[in-house]
Amino acid sequence: MARILIINPNASTACSDGIAATIAPFRTPGGPAIDVLTCADGPPAVYSWADWHAAVAPVCRRIQVEAADVYIVACASDPGIEAARAATARPVLGVFRSAVAAAIARAEKFGVIAIVDASKARHRTALRAMGLEAKLAAEVALNVTMDSLLDPDATRQSLIAVAIACREAGAETVILGCTGMAHHRAAIEDAAGIPVIEPCQAAVAQALGIVLGGAR
Repeated sequence: MARILIINPNASTACSDGIAATIAPFRTPGGPAIDVLTCADGPPAVYSWADWHAAVAPVCRRIQVEAADVYIVACASDPGIEAARAATARPVLGVFRSAVAAAIARAEKFGVIAIVDASKARHRTALRAMGLEAKLAAEVALNVTMDSLLDPDATRQSLIAVAIACREAGAETVILGCTGMAHHRAAIEDAAGIPVIEPCQAAVAQALGIVLGGAR
């Protein structure tokens, strides 16, 4: 059976549980296995460039010891994508890049909700690498912790307000810029009135296309 391995680069099992819940609809009887793995030796969350760099080696170690047909790095800063791709001949997807691909397939302009202001530079670096920085209508940071995002209620209204601000700035769809936001997706979409893209879902959809399409 084919296997898609989602690697959470941070050490939060609660975050991994949220990822597993949001991708659950993609698991089908007889379909590829879709597993979620936590890097216990990774940073608690990826807030800074230092956290981003600290996540790279743990991700690469998991890739080297865990067999899979497609690997997904489940952090919206796509830490160490280049190093991860050098560690295997199999496809390695970054969830942020996958979410951007999904966004531009649906709309001319998109917005991003970041967990902290420091995330913006990492997102813009990825967008420049993709040649898509001009498609970003707005990016707004919540400046909160991962723990507060994982709470079912603590940040929901702030997330909705930011999504609406992105829409008013010209975004026709919004990307959730942290995996900890996953369980808020439907509520944000209902309130903002535009599509909201959850990056892990976008990456799994792309991974399924690779596996089921028989791509090398």
